[in-house]
Amino acid sequence: MSIYSNDNERFSEMFKALSNPHRLALFHRLQTCCSPGIHCSTEQAVRFCVGELGEGLNIAPSTLSHHLKELNRAGLVQMERSGKNVECWLDPDVLTELSTFFTQKNEL
Repeated sequence: MSIYSNDNERFSEMFKALSNPHRLALFHRLQTCCSPGIHCSTEQAVRFCVGELGEGLNIAPSTLSHHLKELNRAGLVQMERSGKNVECWLDPDVLTELSTFFTQKNEL
């Protein structure tokens, strides 16, 4: 039996995705819209168009897209096409899980 739980593997993937400064900045921009303590459902979560989200980061659109896909793959960011735009947002449940991870003792 492994000493690592599925949750620890999942959190490890999240932290790996957040280890890049651009991805961390993107996550933080989204996080300020719906954080633990601000109760919002997926329907209420503020969605950003990908272009808006990347403003001021000085990265190419293709690089921005790559970083968002990595955050999506790690389960941190949800994405959906809306016409010509791609919208993205954080899942409030994931924010709650991350908050719980840092406020409760966890075993390996």
